[in-house]
Amino acid sequence: MSKFPRDCTWPDGSRLAFSIVVNVEEGAEMNIRDGDARPEPVDELSAAPRSQIRSYGNESNYLYGIKAGAPRVFDLLEEYDFPATVTAAALALERAPELVPLILKGDHEVACHGYRWVHQHRMSEDEERAFIRKARDSIEDMTGTRPSGWLSRYMHTEHTRRILAEEGFLYHMDDYSDDMPFWAEVESQASEGQRILIVPYAIDTNDMKFWTSPSLKPCDWEDYILDSIEWLAEEASHQGPRMLSMGLHLRIIGRPGRMDALLGVLHELSERDDVWVATRRDIAKAYIDMEKRYTT
Repeated sequence: MSKFPRDCTWPDGSRLAFSIVVNVEEGAEMNIRDGDARPEPVDELSAAPRSQIRSYGNESNYLYGIKAGAPRVFDLLEEYDFPATVTAAALALERAPELVPLILKGDHEVACHGYRWVHQHRMSEDEERAFIRKARDSIEDMTGTRPSGWLSRYMHTEHTRRILAEEGFLYHMDDYSDDMPFWAEVESQASEGQRILIVPYAIDTNDMKFWTSPSLKPCDWEDYILDSIEWLAEEASHQGPRMLSMGLHLRIIGRPGRMDALLGVLHELSERDDVWVATRRDIAKAYIDMEKRYTT
């Protein structure tokens, strides 16, 4: 339940905020070229060699997202003038610098998705801090703006949120527990009572469903997201503001047979006057402002 009154709205007067998240991971996945023990599994098949050999075929499968998927996705976002949060593994952007102008042209936010698209939950605290700093600094160097948000690859550590708060991040995405942002307290020697804003993500409205549910049709995914928008918009009109996330991947949604589903979602959003499409940074800032107005 929202802690804000039912007449509380997002900055444009809407009660539902919609966050488009474009994950850029291609080129930062597991690869023995980068010192990993084995290559990344093939997305569509969940299969990978167990021996220490380069999987050139799967590297090209990932590269599809950069070469073919990215222009489609960013062109469509530009057509509808919708801002997205690009959660980028910094190395992926370093290896595909041609994406940076596309991102900046669309006035999209760039958040950190690690330096590489690898698991950080096995890292020591010092290793994790260095990993976070390296990603943050690389993205700032490439885009000219220090990233505000962080998304891990699936799992994080007990230290992650504290490190993020200490390193100046505004929000953390590794949470699926709510339809609104909320604060998480962190124990920090740097500042008593330090906290970080959690801007929850979502798995059910993520295009990774095309991997985990091979029989899922693009129209089914589209319908599910449209149903989610409809339900939350109605709920927000009676109970106070809500937010909804849609997770995209260049090598997944960027396939020709899936783009029409994304088009359908964006078209529906363009037809509605009760949904605010915004970056996660803007949603975070709006939430903080909303909290100041209604709880002080």
